[in-house]
Amino acid sequence: MATTNDLKNGTVLNLDGQLWSVVEFQHVKPGKGGAFVRTKLKNVLSGKVVDKTFNAGTKVETANVDKRDMQFLYKDGTDYVFMDTSSYDQLNVPEATVGDAANYLLESAQAMVATHDGSPLYVELPPSVVLEITYTEPGLQGDRSTGGTKPATLETGAEIQVPLFLEQGTRVKVDTRDGSYLGRVND
Repeated sequence: MATTNDLKNGTVLNLDGQLWSVVEFQHVKPGKGGAFVRTKLKNVLSGKVVDKTFNAGTKVETANVDKRDMQFLYKDGTDYVFMDTSSYDQLNVPEATVGDAANYLLESAQAMVATHDGSPLYVELPPSVVLEITYTEPGLQGDRSTGGTKPATLETGAEIQVPLFLEQGTRVKVDTRDGSYLGRVND
């Protein structure tokens, strides 16, 4: 248990049996009446964001969320198997929990897996990853400066928009939050 005065960004609360992560909070002390805490909470499982106000000093139940760096090993049916790099324990994470992160996950990739009471909550990737383009239409000569884009399929199967001059086999840096092209990688 904690009070609303102990809230920090990233704290996970257990409200009515659901886990909510504190995205933003603000202590407010109006001229009249008691102080209160305005929060923006994100549901850990569904991603839904809500605003909630608590009276200052109200007791709230915090949830113990364990975040660990893990390595993605392989896909087993609809589960993704991750290994804790410090203890070598393996954890099966359902496809629904992995979500969009699956578009940027390669075998042996590092990711942060958050668990609560042993059950996986979400998978967080680094802000960007380097992936190879496995298929894209060839660019036309003279298309170098127009700033246009074309679809390209990555080695994970995800499709992103890339500049016209990029070719199949090129390694590119991709933003894992929105799937945008960040640049070419020369190995």
